[in-house]
Amino acid sequence: MAPHTFDNGLYPISTVSTMTGVNAVTLRAWERRYALIKPTRTESGHRLYTDADVEQIKAILQLLDNGISISRVTEALRQADQRDEINTPENDTWVNYQADMLKAVTLFDETTLDNIYSEAMSLYPVDVVTRQLLVPLLNTLGIRWEQESAGVAEEHFFSVFMRNKLGARFHHRNLQNTGPRIVAACLPGEQHEFGLLMFTLAAHARGYRIILLGANVPLEQLTEVVRRTRSDAIALSGSIEAVKSNLDNAISELVYFNKVPVFIGGSYAKQYRQNLEELGAHPIGDDLVVGMHAIARLLPSTTANS
Repeated sequence: MAPHTFDNGLYPISTVSTMTGVNAVTLRAWERRYALIKPTRTESGHRLYTDADVEQIKAILQLLDNGISISRVTEALRQADQRDEINTPENDTWVNYQADMLKAVTLFDETTLDNIYSEAMSLYPVDVVTRQLLVPLLNTLGIRWEQESAGVAEEHFFSVFMRNKLGARFHHRNLQNTGPRIVAACLPGEQHEFGLLMFTLAAHARGYRIILLGANVPLEQLTEVVRRTRSDAIALSGSIEAVKSNLDNAISELVYFNKVPVFIGGSYAKQYRQNLEELGAHPIGDDLVVGMHAIARLLPSTTANS
């Protein structure tokens, strides 16, 4: 489907968000705080973007992926225009974000944690925040789970925090999103929801509607959930360490009895990719961005207007 444009060939902000994966709040922040994009306006004040604006946004995303902070993007773009070599300086932006969030978690300080999270989400696309901040923090908390006296409590605290943030997002976006519905759950035995929560965060940003079931869900119950919700896909998450039992029969039956794609992510899917493909499932590994692209090929979506 071609992207929606006005008669003059300009794109509204909702279409640009869909095309680039950058939500409208972040696009507005880039414009107001850093003058990175200068869309035209309709008489009623709505932003309209050109093809050049879209290419500029994609260039910004590439720089952010390379570790350049949003405050240095203007300089980096200028260097690129002058065909200069872009030197990525030692950038403490994400290191500082990670350290500050970890400190807030260890102090069980929800106010500070929320302020840091909200700032990052307002300035960076969800995929960048996930890859540069949330996943490293998740890995750190996973280590602390085993080694620290309050490691389990810290992980649970952050899990509840993320659940609350996602809950607010669900309430807001599920009323607006018009994309396919996905039933999202952890594989049997998987008690850690971080990977699943990161997936739902990315999926919401792309306009999918999520039925979130959480940890350790019996696979035999998902067929009824799909039927009742009229969902378009199932997304499962699990690690090799957590999923101890052989799930071949359960996954095979899940694929057989549901005429919708069954996506499986996490280290479990990475380890057993070939086997899962033979069972008819779609393994998407443990790279969130790559996984979302794989889902989009089978289950296209649109980002909600905002």
